[in-house]
Amino acid sequence: MRRLLAALLLLLAGPAAAQDRPITFVSPYALSASATIRAVADSMGRALGQNTVVVARDGGSGVVGMQALAASPPDGLTLAYTAITPLVVQPHLVRGIGYRLESFASVCNVAENMLGLVVRPDSPFADVPALVAEGKRRTLVYGSPGPNSVPQIGVEKIRAAAGGGYEHVPYRGDQQPILEVMAGRLDFAAIVVASGGEMIKSGRLRLLGVFPARRHPEFPDTPTIREQGIDAVQLSYAGLHAPAGTPEPVLARLEEACRKTMEDPLFLRVAAANGVVADFRGRADQDALLRALYADFGRILGDLGVRPQ
Repeated sequence: MRRLLAALLLLLAGPAAAQDRPITFVSPYALSASATIRAVADSMGRALGQNTVVVARDGGSGVVGMQALAASPPDGLTLAYTAITPLVVQPHLVRGIGYRLESFASVCNVAENMLGLVVRPDSPFADVPALVAEGKRRTLVYGSPGPNSVPQIGVEKIRAAAGGGYEHVPYRGDQQPILEVMAGRLDFAAIVVASGGEMIKSGRLRLLGVFPARRHPEFPDTPTIREQGIDAVQLSYAGLHAPAGTPEPVLARLEEACRKTMEDPLFLRVAAANGVVADFRGRADQDALLRALYADFGRILGDLGVRPQ
């Protein structure tokens, strides 16, 4: 309690008092997978007048990092920037995970992680229906950024909507399945499109379709999977979270710093360069979004017959 009160007074005191107390930004995924967390940390540090540190606590499709956040003091000095998988998917799947959705306090949503399917440029699949048709003739092998990741669940939605056989190979992050596709060892990969954006633009990968209800703004000529006649929409987001119990005034100050970050030209340049689709949502909106997604994934996983292990 003493440490919590001290941190609260420090954060409310303003930039001068806070300079010697860095905020740690935890990445539950390999830092090489995204420049976004560094850009968020740098910009929020400037807005708050505080130093920032970015550390990786990757493993278990984001579970290890979120376990670390849940165990951190609720003083506003430890945050995590994460996709939704460890928040709304893994609690349904991992027994004794050590946290719940309620173990965290929302700070802000930063991006929509637009998901898609990619293949080699010489792949025989011209679109998602062609991929599904081949999946009905033989089992296709694909990769995703982790076991029970949101991209994997997107492929399961394709299976449920249109059929086909798909053997999943999980990796730690998007880069390895991308490399395996390019090497010809995977038929396709389900990824965050931003992770393969430059390779798609340069023609080293081909984007077959995207899972959101709208087209990716960087690739407006690529139709959504639903537009291609397969009713498989899968949404994903990424945002900032603090431990539950973080005082409201601290969360409000962090949320405002996040809002400023989303208007920061330096952050916006990094986001654009990395194909990140910025999507600011405040704490209340982010909470409502996560609750809805948590319930949705509970239904999806139940329909698939997946049980906690």
